Amino acid sequence: MIKLRLKRYGKKRSPSYRIVAMNSRDRRDGRPLEELGFYNPMTDEIKLNTESIVARLKTGAQPTDTVRRILEKANILEQVRA
Repeated sequence: MIKLRLKRYGKKRSPSYRIVAMNSRDRRDGRPLEELGFYNPMTDEIKLNTESIVARLKTGAQPTDTVRRILEKANILEQVRA
């Protein structure tokens, strides 16, 4: 199963994350199928590749809870439902 989840990078105590599409059985920092965006919780900066995310969601990829909240904030899940 393909999951949309966060992949951590950055220094200690200053995390930033990439939103990636990965096989659900792969480890957190493993090689992703595709990088879909960026999230920095310290500055609340979000950059998303909307077209790729919508395409992945339409093919059955499941977002994790945190990624789902990020996508709802950016109104991307509404595009999939429409």
